[in-house]
Amino acid sequence: MLTTKGVSVKHLFSWTWRYVFWLMLFNGTVATLYYFNIINLKIPWLPVSVIGTAVAFYVGFKNNNAYGRLWEARKIWGGIVNDSRAWGIMVDGFITNMFTKAQKSEIEIHEIKKRLIYRHIAWLYTHRNQLLVPTSWEHLSQSGNTKRTARYFQKNFGLGLLDDDVTPKGLKRYLPESEYERLINYANTATQIINEQSRDLRELRKENLIDDFRHMRMEDVLRSFYELQGKNERIKKFPLPRQYSAMSHYFVAIFIFLLPFSMVPEIMNLASWSIWLSIPITALVGWVYIMMEVIGDYSENPFQGLMNDIPMMSLCRTIEIDLREMLNETDLPPAIQSVKGVLN
Repeated sequence: MLTTKGVSVKHLFSWTWRYVFWLMLFNGTVATLYYFNIINLKIPWLPVSVIGTAVAFYVGFKNNNAYGRLWEARKIWGGIVNDSRAWGIMVDGFITNMFTKAQKSEIEIHEIKKRLIYRHIAWLYTHRNQLLVPTSWEHLSQSGNTKRTARYFQKNFGLGLLDDDVTPKGLKRYLPESEYERLINYANTATQIINEQSRDLRELRKENLIDDFRHMRMEDVLRSFYELQGKNERIKKFPLPRQYSAMSHYFVAIFIFLLPFSMVPEIMNLASWSIWLSIPITALVGWVYIMMEVIGDYSENPFQGLMNDIPMMSLCRTIEIDLREMLNETDLPPAIQSVKGVLN
């Protein structure tokens, strides 16, 4: 997630120089052909402007839907934050000796609470890691320049900015070794961690450490985690319909291809030297359309580990700190800070 109020010229150039380069190259080539009278084709501005208006509406429609997916994902993670805190206070307040016949020591009660809290933290990081696995339609799964560009963005403006030791170590840190060896082999480990929480609550009910009402309330929170996980998985596993995403690429490409054959002849009529002025002007118009397309394209999948993503690591760390403080722990990890204006 970008955290700066604006985007610096330096960052903007590093993100878009590739598009500027080939736009200048293409428009410069067309202008040169006109200059030496190799071509004389002059497309009237009216049909090109009509195409440009239609493309702008179409790309705007796509961007609105891409933003909707991004904002929905953020609301889902907001729900995870709230319900995680609710889980923490229930674990802390509900598990007591109030209903037991054989009283457990404070140390034993604390260990039970710690087990439930730590298992939930493991679920958070596991769910995050599963959402970061690329799908077939995401940029990192493509070939050629698309994949190289996505890797560059991820390394320099995404996950590459984060010293992330949670991915390889998180489960071992927060799950007992026996649970880790069993849960890690499931197809959907996050789902099974929640199921493990439910089994644990059943055993606590048998020992009368919670009564029926508290048992049901805590199970409701676990069900809420399943709902939120499923909503994130829906966004991850169901893309913006390809007919909308793919066609906008073609429409923008057609407009940019036609643009210099209309603008260059128009501008070169102003003066003998103005043909060279047409190169940056035409490139600028094309750049605006490309950036509209690229912004939507990189926003429609909010779990790619790129700069426009939901800051899942920051949210997981915030929840971890809150829950571990409920256990009165003081040796806490630091909150995630933005690096180069990007919060992961």
